[in-house]
Amino acid sequence: MADNAPVGVFDSGVGGLSVLREIRARLPNESLLYLADSGHVPYGEKSPEFIRERCRTIAAFLLGQGAKALVVACNTATAAGIAELRLLYPDLPLVGMEPAVKPAALATRSGVVGVLATTGTLKSAKFAALLDRFASDVRVITQPCPGLVECIEAGELNAPGTRALLEGFVRPLIDQGCDTIILGCTHYPFVKALLCEMLPPSVALVDTGAAVARHLERVLAGLDQLANGPSMSRFWSSGDPRRLSAVLPVLWGENGTVSYCAV
Repeated sequence: MADNAPVGVFDSGVGGLSVLREIRARLPNESLLYLADSGHVPYGEKSPEFIRERCRTIAAFLLGQGAKALVVACNTATAAGIAELRLLYPDLPLVGMEPAVKPAALATRSGVVGVLATTGTLKSAKFAALLDRFASDVRVITQPCPGLVECIEAGELNAPGTRALLEGFVRPLIDQGCDTIILGCTHYPFVKALLCEMLPPSVALVDTGAAVARHLERVLAGLDQLANGPSMSRFWSSGDPRRLSAVLPVLWGENGTVSYCAV
C-alpha cells in the first residue's frame, strides 16, 4: 500500500531547499513539508546543545504535521543532533547529511581534497570520524566559511560581497593543490555557478543532495512507504516568512506560501 503522508525536511534556513529540490526530482509523488529555522540561522557557530534542542523541537513540529519520515537537510544539525533523534524516534525513518568525504577521496587525482563547511561541521566528531574512515590516504584541507550562509539566506547568490567571500575561501584550497572540493553545507550548492567561475576547470565540486534523495527513496521503498501522489509542498519559517517567500522562486524554482512557525 502506498503511504501518501508527507516527508518532513528541515534546515537552519534556506540551504535545505537544495536537498528538497533533489527529493522532488527523485520522488515527484512525495508530499513535502519544509521548515526553515531562519529565526536561529546560522547553526554553524551555535553550540551542539543548542542545535540538539532545535532538532528536537522541529522534529516534534513536523511529526505533529503528519510527517512519515524526516530529512535533516543540514550538515551541522546532522552532526550534532541526529543521533539523539534516532534514540527519541527509533521507528521513524530518519535521513541526515554528511560531507561527501568518501566520493571526494575516491575522485581526487592530486591526493588533496578541500572542504568548504561551517565551523560546527568541521569541529564535529562525526566529521572527524568520516576523515578517519575514508580519507586516510589523502590530504584534506578544511576551510570554514563564516558569513556565506547569511549571504545565501539573503538570496545574494552573485553579489560582489558573496563573490569576495568565496574567493577568499577557495584561494587557499587552490594554492595547496586541491583538485576536488566538497560543499559541506546544504546552502553552498546555490553558489556552485559562482564557484565554477573562479575555479580552474580541472577542479571538481562534490555535494550530497542527490545521494540523500536516493537514500530516502531506498528507505521508504524498504518500508513500503513510497507515495503514489498527488503531491503537495508546504513551507514554514521560524523567522520572517516574507524572507523565505522572496527567495523561493530563486532557490526552489517556484513560488510558495510560507507560514510563520513559532517553534
